[in-house]
Amino acid sequence: MGGKRGRILVLVSACVVIAVLVLLLWSARTRTAQAPAAEEEEASPTMVSAAPSASPDAEEDEYVEARERLVRNLRELRGISDAEVLTAMRSVPRHEFVLEKYLGRAYDDHALPIDYGQTISQPFVVALMTELLELERGDKVLEIGTGSGYQAAILAELADQVYTVEIIPELADSASARLRRLGHDNIRTSNHDGYYGWEEHAPYDVIIVTAAPDHVPQPLIKQLKDGGRLVIPVGPVGWYQTLWLITKEGGEVEFHNKGGVQFVPLTGEH
Repeated sequence: MGGKRGRILVLVSACVVIAVLVLLLWSARTRTAQAPAAEEEEASPTMVSAAPSASPDAEEDEYVEARERLVRNLRELRGISDAEVLTAMRSVPRHEFVLEKYLGRAYDDHALPIDYGQTISQPFVVALMTELLELERGDKVLEIGTGSGYQAAILAELADQVYTVEIIPELADSASARLRRLGHDNIRTSNHDGYYGWEEHAPYDVIIVTAAPDHVPQPLIKQLKDGGRLVIPVGPVGWYQTLWLITKEGGEVEFHNKGGVQFVPLTGEH
């Protein structure tokens, strides 16, 4: 019995040793199989962070293409024919004048809200009013209603001197800073009531008004040079207005109806 029991113990011990060896071998294989997966997980964040983002040049190219489409539509669908006006519309980056949340719509042909309840005008209306002015390089221009500064920037591409007036202080300040940043050194801005023009620098070859009074301000007629042109929307607040081209010859003033438009009202004490 003693010999048999001894053999049984030896057999059991051998089985235990074999089982331990099997467990050790399985554990080693499991660790080896898992190692590449761990390396992949560590590599993944590095690959994501290294992915290239859109470059400023690519973004600018996108805006250039959008401006080209806008200019093509203004010429072919809207009837804007003045080559210099179209060149100005192509040159001025409208996306610099809109709120960040509207960047994707910067070159759509419609007005967009800016701060303080004001708007940046529809590109077609900007081009139309500019074309009606018939600007020449040596002209001195008065703009009433600076807003974001976009119309002033277009005017500055075509005339030597642009004076622009904005009644809302915050808009006047931000537009002035924006225009300086974009290199428009032939534009002077002022924060006051535009109904009264800017008499200090009168007379003006042309005057453009980008907000609608309910009548034509007489100070603007007075500050318009003989032979000059005034483009202004006139009509009731909150409704459609009439866009007028007003010419002054030999002290006589003539009114030319250029169709219906819709502008924010000209504010101020008048």
